Amino acid sequence: MLKTILKRILQSIPTLLIVITFTFILTRMIPGNPALAMLGPQAPKESVEQLEEELGLNKSKGEQYVIYLKQILKGDFGRSYSYNKTVVELIKERIPNTLVITLTSLLIALVLGMIVGIVSAVKQYSILDYIFMVLALIGVSMPIFWLGLMLVLVFSVNLGWLPAMGMGSMANGVWDVISHMILPCFCLSTIPMATFARITRSSMLEVVNNDAVKALRARGLREGVVIWKHALKNALPPIVTVLGLQLASAFTGAILTESIFSWPGMGTLIVSAIDNRDYALIQGVVLFTAVVFVVINLIVDIVYTIINPKVSYESGKGGN
Repeated sequence: MLKTILKRILQSIPTLLIVITFTFILTRMIPGNPALAMLGPQAPKESVEQLEEELGLNKSKGEQYVIYLKQILKGDFGRSYSYNKTVVELIKERIPNTLVITLTSLLIALVLGMIVGIVSAVKQYSILDYIFMVLALIGVSMPIFWLGLMLVLVFSVNLGWLPAMGMGSMANGVWDVISHMILPCFCLSTIPMATFARITRSSMLEVVNNDAVKALRARGLREGVVIWKHALKNALPPIVTVLGLQLASAFTGAILTESIFSWPGMGTLIVSAIDNRDYALIQGVVLFTAVVFVVINLIVDIVYTIINPKVSYESGKGGN
């Protein structure tokens, strides 16, 4: 297990280096001058040049890249000039807000998606199965930004039932926080919920029809015990794999969701950084997101080997 973890960590280093390089190049391709954006369009040329020197923007792109790599190796992700805080401080402030809606959405999606998938598999080819799978197809195909706007239009603008912006405050009561979470969490959970439903159904269908499950039924075990205790356990590996992918996707999907609902998380932070040409903040948030992807994939691999010991991630082992 330790050897697998170390191998995966070493394999992630080139990936992170590619992310760092591409992010650095793309940020420098954003139109506009960060110094001018900070000082305003009417700022004197001398002031702009002085700020460029302070930010290191007067150096060549190669020199800036080398300086940035050295800073990362020291654990320094730079300072955001638009917020006048270090990038690490801003990430620490915003990441809990993003995790709140990301994990809540994923929990809702996992529970409801698995229930729908199991019911569809048990009731294969029934009207209920067809309805669930059509809804799952719609859920997978529906763009988050369109769904978010429709939810705001219907439940906030037209009906006035739920707030459309912000995250609420515990000072105003628990319902204030929950009511602000309902729309963004529902919006963010639709795609993973539909995905879990389809994967669970497919995986369960393979299990419920195999000889081992048929033998359990022949022994007189109740159908509920067979399905929920034995069949579901054997159907878990593909679901765990998808869970890791959906967690990473939900984390990045929160960028759109947070922008629509003005949720003060990582999504609104990166959008603000791009608007302000805040190079250090853009690079720091993207790199942090890449690290999250790597860690999630590593955890998924470890969990997968635990629940399915037959799978080996050691190179060359499967082919000998």
